[in-house]
Amino acid sequence: MEAQKEIDTRGLNCPLPILKAKKALADMPSGHVLKVVATDPGSTRDFQAFARQTGNDLVEQSEAEGEFIHFLRRR
Repeated sequence: MEAQKEIDTRGLNCPLPILKAKKALADMPSGHVLKVVATDPGSTRDFQAFARQTGNDLVEQSEAEGEFIHFLRRR
């Protein structure tokens, strides 16, 4: 998936990945995609809840080698 912006939240625990994503999304135009790289296993569940609460679209989630990748489309 192609993203217009990427943030690295490796090593950060909840709620910091969500807060950084919220800030990044606020600076992006509607329809653009944000890629978030995290190492917190709880981030998968956290980003699902974040998308439901904010109306942003959680396009894709994956996990590889201890890293969790989240793609969010700005509402």
